[in-house]
Amino acid sequence: MPRRTARTRTVLGRMRTPRGFPGFLKTASICALIAGLLSPLAPAAAAETPAGQAAAAANDYCGNQCSDILPPGQNGNATLAQILLNQAFGTQPEHAEDQLGPYANLAKGYTGLTNDKINNFFNDASFGVPADQVASTVKPAGRGDVTIVRDKKTGVPHITGTTRYGTEFGAGYAAAQDRLWLMDVFRHVGRGQLTSFAGGAPSNQGLEQQFWRHAPYTEADLQAQIDNAVATNGERGKQALADATAYLDGINSYIDASDSGRYFPGEYVLTGHKDSVTNAGKIEHFKITDLVALGSVIGALFGSGGGGEVNNALSLLAAQEKYGVAEGTKVWESFRERNDPEAVLTVHDGSFPYATKPDDPQGTALPDAGSVEPEPLVYDRTGSAATSSATGAFGQAAKTALSSARRGMSNALVVGGEHTASGHPVAVFGPQTGYFAPQLLLLQEIQGPGISARGASFAGLSMYVELGRGQDYAWSATTSGQDIIDTYAVELCQDDYHYLYRGTCTPMEKVEQKNAWKPTTADGTAAGSYTMRVWRTKYGPVEYRATVGGKKVAYTTLRSSFLHEADSIIGFQMLNDPEYVQGPESFQKAVQHINYTFNWFYADSEHTAYYNSGDNPVRANGVDAEFPAWARPAYEWRGWDPATNTADYTPPSAHPNSIDQDYYISWNNKQAKDYTTAPWGNGSVHRGNLLEDRVKKLVRQGGVTRAALVKAMADAATADLRAEDVLPKLLKVVNSSPVTDPAAAAAVSKLQAWIAAGGKRTETSAGSKKYADADAIRILDAWWPLLVKAEFEPGLGSELYAAMTANLPVDESPSAAHGPTGSHAGSSFQYGWWSYVDKDIRGVLGEQVRGPLARKYCGDGSLGACRDTLIGTLKEAAGKTAAQVYPGDDQCSAGDQWCADSVIHRTLGGIKHGKISWQNRPTYQQVVEFTSHR
Repeated sequence: MPRRTARTRTVLGRMRTPRGFPGFLKTASICALIAGLLSPLAPAAAAETPAGQAAAAANDYCGNQCSDILPPGQNGNATLAQILLNQAFGTQPEHAEDQLGPYANLAKGYTGLTNDKINNFFNDASFGVPADQVASTVKPAGRGDVTIVRDKKTGVPHITGTTRYGTEFGAGYAAAQDRLWLMDVFRHVGRGQLTSFAGGAPSNQGLEQQFWRHAPYTEADLQAQIDNAVATNGERGKQALADATAYLDGINSYIDASDSGRYFPGEYVLTGHKDSVTNAGKIEHFKITDLVALGSVIGALFGSGGGGEVNNALSLLAAQEKYGVAEGTKVWESFRERNDPEAVLTVHDGSFPYATKPDDPQGTALPDAGSVEPEPLVYDRTGSAATSSATGAFGQAAKTALSSARRGMSNALVVGGEHTASGHPVAVFGPQTGYFAPQLLLLQEIQGPGISARGASFAGLSMYVELGRGQDYAWSATTSGQDIIDTYAVELCQDDYHYLYRGTCTPMEKVEQKNAWKPTTADGTAAGSYTMRVWRTKYGPVEYRATVGGKKVAYTTLRSSFLHEADSIIGFQMLNDPEYVQGPESFQKAVQHINYTFNWFYADSEHTAYYNSGDNPVRANGVDAEFPAWARPAYEWRGWDPATNTADYTPPSAHPNSIDQDYYISWNNKQAKDYTTAPWGNGSVHRGNLLEDRVKKLVRQGGVTRAALVKAMADAATADLRAEDVLPKLLKVVNSSPVTDPAAAAAVSKLQAWIAAGGKRTETSAGSKKYADADAIRILDAWWPLLVKAEFEPGLGSELYAAMTANLPVDESPSAAHGPTGSHAGSSFQYGWWSYVDKDIRGVLGEQVRGPLARKYCGDGSLGACRDTLIGTLKEAAGKTAAQVYPGDDQCSAGDQWCADSVIHRTLGGIKHGKISWQNRPTYQQVVEFTSHR
């Protein structure tokens, strides 16, 4: 079968489906068009003939106890005929969504889970394909040195090569079979060229603006990163280049075959790149710099912690204006929670100081009040680019790009063998990368000289498995978010486009990307154009303009991975090499070569391990990483070379790391004591506590199984963090005296019943699309923002409260529009004021609080006044209707609570999928327990 692709239309999760298809193509004409399009599919079908032989599997030490899942399905390519059938009748291409049902069913099916039922909800992730399960066998481009076998159940490619070149050629060919359109979309996103490629929808404009601002590279910059990665990594660097070249050859071979056979993704027709009748038009070959552009997008989304120093400065100034410098700083630090003693930790023992508060800060460059202005990105708008919706997309893109509080996702649960039933470690882990159709990740198995792995990789970067398993070990990652991005205040000279660099007035470098678009079948946005313009300095791109002490400055952002997007390829190459990874120590050495900010987890049959990766720059003594610093030699990163953007980095031993701890959990929480993470909100209540409490209990009981650990993950995935960890304390204040108001009493009763039932957001029964405890959930969803505002704004004042909420949003419930994908994104409860509420309420109750807020806010510290505040806001919340709490959007009608929470695979192509019930869990997930070791 031809592999299905996807069509593009919006901001990473807001790319529109071609809803207009049934409107402008009536059903009869669709059928006629489909009939005319079916004949070109025959060559593709003939290329993939069923075979009775399975691809040879390398040694597998998992003993049928490795599983994984990646919804909606492996097949991410669709021909024009398949897209039209899907739009008109909902028909799904083969393997487009066969992993969606099992994934969704875990939300209600986990309670009775046993080891023998795990693969009702996951795939068997053993190496190879049993002979009776082989669906097709392909030798791409007729090559004799590589075979792609796909299994019947999921269509995952199992790539086996006899040469290194052939293996990587096969990986590229299979990736293009499964994700060609998506790969094309994201190479254009990384280059800031999405609108010219896929259309000028406002959300497309916002997407390219968001990522190009983060990595405004020229073609020469992209090539230089490849040259550097090869030159600085010896034989492994040369091998990486050879692998990437073979991988690209495989992609381009599929492009040529699908073009001549006319089974290429239908989105190319719908966006005007190909003609469905004459086949005129061209699908551009991929080149090696495209891989760097793709990598810059993935790094920006998931692996670049830090930034936000200007926002931090603004909130600090607001606190000092409110309370005076000394008290205001104390208040600010208490909300920042740099090293909160109550924060849940991944590494239980030891201290790993990083980005800590200096005793005597030096070089801080705080802006003058009211002087900060964001640097414009878009110029010379014409046509539809000049509309209000388009300019609004720019504002949202800029806001997202500059905030670190949108990058953290993924979780991990790992238990050492001394606490498991089998005596072998057990792990349940994976990345939360949002929900898209097709998915950003793809599954594959690669077996060849020096490579032996199965798992997930980002589409277009799948020359190696990036998250998965080897012969006798498995690994995964979560976003860590430590600060590798600093803001510098460069003094201007001569004019607004010259700055002082080490005493010399130096011109800024202007980098531009000009884009223009016209209407297509897929995107009817009227013609328009604009120019994106970034001014680059030695200290990074300009993000803001301001004055400091009356001097005009530009605030720039310097990221340690800037101009180094390709460097991490070496670490992934090592992870795939069975001769390199022999145990936990070599695993840790491999991930030390990954310069993005991730928490890495490892499990084999005997050991577990953890390591926090990233190029952590060594800052000058006295520089506070929380705030902008002067762009002067005394405050630069130590050993910094602006020509290559390299510096001295903290040694591996200074990164949080561990081997054979009793258990590990991570949900983007604080890594270790004294290790400051860039995002706010690592305090007494964090979603990491949902895992910590459950896994700690399992370990205490002993005899942990794969099923038990999956159940712990799934139970946390349906829990409301506020209900589990904060609501009981709020009700303790409310119930400190009898509740006599009938409306308040009724609300309290419903909330208490929900807590007693577990505080979950789950359906009454699978598929009911109605929540159990629906009223209590509605009340808390309405109450939370009201109570936080009423609790804190009177004491902080409106200006400081607004500044603090800019640093950390009040809430992140499932129905909120948040994160890189907006609403319906699954990932929830990472960023919010639950820790502040928890500490403040406990303080009002007179309970012990380690690391308290600098002041008591609820009722100004009076229990009675606090109770009045809570009851007043609770009554207001209880009176809100479902339609008011859940106002509806382009996917859900007002008042539909289940739909408001539901997970939706945002269309990046032409195929749509149905909604599933909310779960807060990894997109790609592994369940592993190895039984032996080499």
